[in-house]
Amino acid sequence: MRTIAEINDKISQQRAVVWTVEELKARVAEMGVTQAAKTVDVITTGTFEPMESSGAILNLGHTDPPIKIRQCWLDGVPAYAGFGAVDLYLGATQVGEAADGEEMREKGGGYVIEDLIAGKPVHLRALGQVTDCYPRSSFETTITRDTINQFYLFNPRNLYQNFIVGVNGGDRPLFTYLGPLQPRLGNAVYSNPGAISPLLNDPDLQLVGIGTRIFLGGGIGYVAWEGTQHFPLQRRLPNRTPIGPAATLALIGDAKQMDARWVRGCYFKSYGPSLMLGVGVPLPVLHEEVVARCTVQDQDLVAPVVDFSIPRRVRPTFGLVSYSQLKLGRIAIDGKSVRVAPLASLFLSRQVAIELKQWIEAGTFTLTEFVAPIPADQTFRPQDAWGSQIPID
Repeated sequence: MRTIAEINDKISQQRAVVWTVEELKARVAEMGVTQAAKTVDVITTGTFEPMESSGAILNLGHTDPPIKIRQCWLDGVPAYAGFGAVDLYLGATQVGEAADGEEMREKGGGYVIEDLIAGKPVHLRALGQVTDCYPRSSFETTITRDTINQFYLFNPRNLYQNFIVGVNGGDRPLFTYLGPLQPRLGNAVYSNPGAISPLLNDPDLQLVGIGTRIFLGGGIGYVAWEGTQHFPLQRRLPNRTPIGPAATLALIGDAKQMDARWVRGCYFKSYGPSLMLGVGVPLPVLHEEVVARCTVQDQDLVAPVVDFSIPRRVRPTFGLVSYSQLKLGRIAIDGKSVRVAPLASLFLSRQVAIELKQWIEAGTFTLTEFVAPIPADQTFRPQDAWGSQIPID
């Protein structure tokens, strides 16, 4: 029906018809898939949820005399300095340190990234390896996003296509990456926003690949690679959506263009710091099947209910539950009514899709052809303490 070049031509003339994925689902109910596909050019999706496998690359610029940084702290949070002399990588989940070396668990890399994006000053302390070309041994200053060279997010694993529902069947509270789980099935927590989530509306990643332009943290970003723990071979329903964690994407984008509204440091009690991130993906309507895939509803999507009280890599589950059930606020587990809460902000997920729609309608955001597909046959390999292939003396 259309090509991306044709859609971009309409975008540049501000004639493109753009619907959020929620609007698309409602319009299809009124006019059907075929007519909707003839009408709409781009469908926008969005999510705002914790994405802990995220971080920022920073280049500070050289000091005089030069320093080869090998240890560095940003507002007390260690940054990795094991590559270029003044290149750093700050992980979103890195825990802060006090002056005495004790951990400051409620201060993490995600907060520092948010502060830099917001234009706030950040204290930097660095120790160097003294060499003939890098004679300086230490350095201390205050930086902002405007006083450094490159500052961009490079996130190894974002946009889980689906995820789990966490519960606790044990006898004590558990503090997890989904937040606190109360004992004896006291609560349940899920993370994915369901039917408005980007990759559940493109289940086989036919429209998303390496080089796809996206909304990332309030700025423009790109799909850089498959994400870590990418597992497209997850079991799927007849509608091709996975029943649990499946595809993931690695994302990259200029943090200097981002907005702290969409990049927020956060802290999970007794677990650690993380990062809340807004990501929006535009889906070009190249043919009717694109619209058909996007009609998926919360009742058509499921996630596994996983018991965190079993401290193993593979935990028992209480079966599958639909996102429509999760969004009602209670689910039944073994005959017990369990209250449920989302980690993803459904309101802000919708706002991401709306803002991306406005960018496209204004002609300021065009679509890209991806340069390579995301692998569709990636397996998921566990890591065991003693591999059978390693001889033991």
